[in-house]
Amino acid sequence: MAQRLDALLAQTSLVVSDPQKQQLLQLVGLLHKWNKAYNLTSVREPDDMLVKHILDSLVVSPWLQGSRFIDVGTGPGLPGLPLAILNPDKQFVLLDSLGKRIRFIRQVIHELGLTNVTPVQSRVEDYQPEQGFDGVLSRAFASLLDMLAWCHHLPSVEGRFLALKGVCPDEELTCLPAGLTLQAVQPLQVPELGAERHLIIIKRQ
Repeated sequence: MAQRLDALLAQTSLVVSDPQKQQLLQLVGLLHKWNKAYNLTSVREPDDMLVKHILDSLVVSPWLQGSRFIDVGTGPGLPGLPLAILNPDKQFVLLDSLGKRIRFIRQVIHELGLTNVTPVQSRVEDYQPEQGFDGVLSRAFASLLDMLAWCHHLPSVEGRFLALKGVCPDEELTCLPAGLTLQAVQPLQVPELGAERHLIIIKRQ
């Protein structure tokens, strides 16, 4: 498994230390173990998890600007946990409404010794942070327009929405809500995924 992770990372420009690689492998192990009882993800095999969950999350890392991020509808901590492992200097709030997912994330934080992750069980529209975030992340959470509507209160004045999508949602991008503007559509290359991935970056005008 370690060799497989090395081979995948070698196909990216990401710089990952050996301790970080160990934490990523631990995360896959915990996800595989908990998935049998809690059905956290439809991806069953650890090898597939490396591509479809770990690398699919990590490729967003170069576009994280700032120090405070929230991952809305994080599920079992994706992309928040892999990004937190890779960016120990940044703080991540992982938000989900389901208790079993938050319990899993707490266990990962404990076993991996992560100090930059805060799990929160809440519906996104009910969560009121004390200060805004530099980046609001979502992956497979909702349509782009729903995400923008439900999360409008989360970014700081200079904060950005970072939506991880498969095929680029061109139609939704033509009807963004007032006050928001498209900053970038960034194609993402996920090694061995065999499917399109795009990062949609939206900011306030």
